[in-house]
Amino acid sequence: MLSLYYWTTPNGHKITIFLEEAQLPYEIIPVNISKGEQFDPGFLRISPNNRIPALVDHAPADGGAPVPVFESGAILLYLAEKTGRFIPSDARGRTDVMQWLFWQMAGLGPMAGQNHHFAHYAPEKIPYAIDRYLKETNRLYGVLDKRLAGREYIAGEYSIADMASYPWIVLWQRQQQNLDDFPNLKRWFERIQSRPAVVKAYALAARINTVPTVTEASKALLFGQTAATQSVESANRRER
Repeated sequence: MLSLYYWTTPNGHKITIFLEEAQLPYEIIPVNISKGEQFDPGFLRISPNNRIPALVDHAPADGGAPVPVFESGAILLYLAEKTGRFIPSDARGRTDVMQWLFWQMAGLGPMAGQNHHFAHYAPEKIPYAIDRYLKETNRLYGVLDKRLAGREYIAGEYSIADMASYPWIVLWQRQQQNLDDFPNLKRWFERIQSRPAVVKAYALAARINTVPTVTEASKALLFGQTAATQSVESANRRER
């Protein structure tokens, strides 16, 4: 059994997509990041960066103690290696998948996240910041569009590279992008969107997060954290 500590964000969706694709038995443990549940001491023992998703494998391949894993890219790689699925076994194919997985983790996710923040959440609308991340998101869409020319999937066969990138493209309108400007990307997006496992993963999210809201209180939890504020919040959760 796998325990997935999860909330309905692009990084959370990556893992439910894999689990549904591989048809692995798992349980969802919701971590409502808008309520500060990511600071619960029990969760921090699994995910010291106080971010979702995190995974606990209660039946690791070595037969030892449960294995906790945090960071969505690391979880995808762990599951791919555990199951032998969605990552090639040969060195060249594996390298191809890995470099695009790292591209998403270091580029598409963080840049699109900053796009969301400055366009939708920042208390002050800073034109330079909004324009900076809108353009960088657009550039990254262009990189992926070129990569997908003549390819059905990012690294040939469907892989964890696709699972990592797709949830960030789902939010293309929120990122002020137009998929019609990227025909190869749009074709890829629609192909993955129609996969039964992806449909199931997003249906699951809709059942878990039934009232998605971002309030001023939740913004204080989500943005502008320091080491000191995280320690205070964790201590408060411990006392409850």
